[in-house]
Amino acid sequence: MRVANLFSRVLGGETHQLIRGLAYFGSAEALTRIVRIAVIVVIARQVSPQIMGLAALVLSIFEMVRVLANAGIGQRIIAESDEALQATCNTAHRLFWGWCLVVAAIQASVAGVLLLCGMADIAAMLLVLSGVYCFMPGGLVQVFLLMRERRFAVIATIGAAQTICDHLLTLVLVLVWPSAWAIVLPKLITAPLWLILVRRARFWKPDESAGYTPWRDFTGFAFGVLASEMVAVARAQLDKVVVGWLFGVQALGIYYFAFNAGLGITTSFIMALGQVLFPYLCAVKQPRERLRRCWLGLLAGILIFLPLLAFQVGMASWYVPLVFGEQWVEAAPLVAILALGGIPMIFAACASAWWRADNRPVSEAVCNSIATGLALGALVVFSPFGLEASALGYVGGMALVFIPVVLWCLLTAGKAVDTVLAREVLA
Repeated sequence: MRVANLFSRVLGGETHQLIRGLAYFGSAEALTRIVRIAVIVVIARQVSPQIMGLAALVLSIFEMVRVLANAGIGQRIIAESDEALQATCNTAHRLFWGWCLVVAAIQASVAGVLLLCGMADIAAMLLVLSGVYCFMPGGLVQVFLLMRERRFAVIATIGAAQTICDHLLTLVLVLVWPSAWAIVLPKLITAPLWLILVRRARFWKPDESAGYTPWRDFTGFAFGVLASEMVAVARAQLDKVVVGWLFGVQALGIYYFAFNAGLGITTSFIMALGQVLFPYLCAVKQPRERLRRCWLGLLAGILIFLPLLAFQVGMASWYVPLVFGEQWVEAAPLVAILALGGIPMIFAACASAWWRADNRPVSEAVCNSIATGLALGALVVFSPFGLEASALGYVGGMALVFIPVVLWCLLTAGKAVDTVLAREVLA
């Protein structure tokens, strides 16, 4: 927390809540990353790149389907007024249950198609993982209420507890059963733990006397958020599918390892920036103050994450073989290249919070779509030059969209705010 106080003094005292939220997530994430790195070390020494590649393919498909569960319903809870909150939660609870069951059916259907295509192992793992959606609806309202109340320490602790249990269970299973199942199964086994912790942290139950917000009030905002989340997860997961298609399963295993040891280490930290910044922006209604807070969030993200990214890029050739073993030394350049992807993701996280707080998730979806198309397109275009060139194209595609677009949007928003204020003064 001393670091949080230091950044608060640098950026301004009123940013203390934002920096403190990041500190909570950062502390929890640092702990989980230590455990994760230890587990990756064991996995890298116990399983082959082929097994790693199979697990990567299953988890990538799972993550691409799971993003459908984030349909913007919860963000409406965060931004809702106090008077309509209970009614909105009542409707959101019903929508969560209905939508999660639909997502489970979609994943089961994907598993069925893969089974017909002769991919029985992948189909079986996906079918088992569809059970995760039976646990999610019972705790999603509580999670977004915690976010609305900015109880970031609680959210971070729950996330860390589930992730650490996931990693430790993976460690045990890999030691006794070195297979793709050992990497996949913990995602389902730890889902009940998350549900128990969330429900204990925030009590909530439906109250019919408060009424229900019309479900149509969710659709406009939800469509934009869902579209944005879908293209974001496509960017984060389809790269692995493309790498497997272009370079083979063994190269996919190397790429998956490099992604987790590079960009994967900072991804959760940067995602936390967006999670903390969104309710921080929703707490104010004045356009100028909201814009100023967004700029402060962007500056905080750069000051906090840039040194970590610089360390990863500069020291990858040293720490990868030292920590993970000499058999992964060829992945060190990939780790450094993919770590660079954290820079445009800082801008993307701040833009996401800004557009959602401003009730413009469609703008976020459009920007994400362009970045995803360019990043994945560059991955394919540069593939004749090797895996490292493809990874560099992937990172460059994100940077060419997110950094200039986000800066332009925020600067344009600043001019718009000044114009409105000038008109109000003249009137």
